[in-house]
Parts: sequence; C-alpha cells; structure tokens
Amino acid sequence: MNIKKIIGNMGEDKIAWNYRVKGYKIIARNFSCKYGELDIVAQKGNTIAIVEVKTRKNANFAHAKDYVDYKKQAKIKNTADIFLQKNNLTEYNVRFDVAEVYTDNKTTNIIENAFWIKR
Repeated sequence: MNIKKIIGNMGEDKIAWNYRVKGYKIIARNFSCKYGELDIVAQKGNTIAIVEVKTRKNANFAHAKDYVDYKKQAKIKNTADIFLQKNNLTEYNVRFDVAEVYTDNKTTNIIENAFWIKR
C-alpha cells in the first residue's frame, strides 16, 4: 500500500470516528461501483450522510473542499444513487458532506450539506 493511501485511510478513520461520536452509525466505507467510490456512508435516524473525505498536508495552496468540483460531485451523486438502491435506502433523507483533514496541524473540518444535487 502506498503512502498516499495510508494517509487517506487515516483521514477517513478520523472522520468516521467524528461521525460515531455525533451518534451516527457507519454503514459503509469505500463503496465502489462503475461511477466511483463513496468514502463514508453514515446514518443517524432518517438521514444518510454521504461523506467525501479529503486529506491534505495543509491548506496553503487550496482548501481540501475545493477539490470537490462539480464533476466530482456528479460522480459522488451517481455512486450514491447506486448504493442507496442496492441497500434499499431510497426513502431516507440524503445529504452530501465534505470532510477536510489536515495532517500538519491535525485538524478536521466537516462541512454538512456541502453540495446538493437533485435526486
């Protein structure tokens, strides 16, 4: 496993822990299909949070959230549609979050409802 994957997994672990602390159940990690991959899928009550995790050293060049452009959002939405259908979760409220993890100062930032795409 390369170093980027190890660092990415560490960031996802940290964010998954943050969601658990907030009372969410992690129902999937690294789900993939022909459209793309979902980093974390978390559920609390009738809400499903689809979480895109971006781990970076720092925000000197750009914030991690800036790497989730419209094209990436569309891929996440299409992948989420497949996941929700496959797991009979289409009746849940769905939101798309972006989580930033910065390794140099060990900070995280979770942006709930970071983007919205009509389902």
